[in-house]
Amino acid sequence: MTSTPVSRALTVLVVGGGGREHALAWAVRQSPLVDRVICAPGNPGTGLLGENREFAVSDSAGLTALAQAERVDLVILGPDAAVAAGVGDALVAAGIRCFGPGREAGQLESSKIYAKQVMQRAGVSTPAFEVFDDHLEALEHLRRRGAPVVVKADGLALGKGAFVCHTADQAQEAVDFLLRRRELGSAGSRVLIEDCLVGEEASFFAICDGETAVMLPPAHDYKRAFDQDQGGNTGGMGSYAPAPPRGWRALNRRVLQEVVEPTLQEMIRLGAPYRGCLYVGAMLIGQEIQVLEFNARFGDPEIEVQLPLLPDPVPLLWQSAGGHLSDPDPEPRSGACVGVVAAREPYPDAVAPGGQVQGIEEAERLGCQVFQMATRAGPGGGIEVGGGRVLICTALGRDQMAARAKAYSGLAAISFPGMRYRQDIGA
Repeated sequence: MTSTPVSRALTVLVVGGGGREHALAWAVRQSPLVDRVICAPGNPGTGLLGENREFAVSDSAGLTALAQAERVDLVILGPDAAVAAGVGDALVAAGIRCFGPGREAGQLESSKIYAKQVMQRAGVSTPAFEVFDDHLEALEHLRRRGAPVVVKADGLALGKGAFVCHTADQAQEAVDFLLRRRELGSAGSRVLIEDCLVGEEASFFAICDGETAVMLPPAHDYKRAFDQDQGGNTGGMGSYAPAPPRGWRALNRRVLQEVVEPTLQEMIRLGAPYRGCLYVGAMLIGQEIQVLEFNARFGDPEIEVQLPLLPDPVPLLWQSAGGHLSDPDPEPRSGACVGVVAAREPYPDAVAPGGQVQGIEEAERLGCQVFQMATRAGPGGGIEVGGGRVLICTALGRDQMAARAKAYSGLAAISFPGMRYRQDIGA
């Protein structure tokens, strides 16, 4: 890509502190267009690539002041909380180029109901649904329609607001969890009850400038905690790209034409043009593409396996943030990338932080790239466990099986107390 007009080496600010942001900082730092990377708040891994600054991802005023003081040329919004807090709006109002949507456009993720309504008006295929804010009305609806169903919290729930319910008892428990017990707080004050589809899940990613978009190689994410898709829903236990290994370019073209472009036009009609990464979570059923959800950001752990496949992503991000994409879809490197997440027991339940993480350097000597997801600096040096999903070990290979073998080989060199991971990622 050569059409990015920059007058000097760029200073880039990545907002966030997880694996997605570590991967973004890693990819950006390799660009010849970038001189300096700042992460806020970052993690021990991003600290090796640039400077970490202690700011909350929702601190619009603080992050804007940081970007101004450090003469930041481009800000990349990582997590959903930054989008929902309107960080992008504050940055744009201050004249700072920002990759990521404002709060209004970000409702495509922060409100499942808003997203469904946009899909309906745009003519995007999506499972039939009903909306409820009353516990008893939702239960009555379940008694009439039966199972299986999917119950979803309307708001942001850190990847834990969707319940695939194969029985009536499971559906009633999900409704009780959200609407009566309010276990997810205001995020679950309204719920969607939608048809449960059976097919192959795939994640598609469009880089949008408000009117047009280009597509990244799609990825497949593993949401369940244990092998063979057993156990609780998680933020993602691993991924691979491209997915499917064959035919993904044709699928990308269809998603662009049938989903992304109509959605962008509807967002323009609503007065909220969408700039940034639009994640399309879809179910492939024969020749049908059914959209399950939108996210207003890069996927995690998908971006950790997409970026190693891509050439320099900075021109694409710069153009998107400036409102004018001029380059074609990026052509990925040949082969595949597989990433396996190492978590601490009893994730997805709450976990206690602490305990040394060892072996990252050895895994990287074996040819892997390790992105830190929930780590912290240890009081006596080194890296400690900071949360449930601790890290993701990724590897490139000539094909998916070769990449998978390398990723698991690297993961075998890593250890921390309570470590576990799925054995079937990319199988």
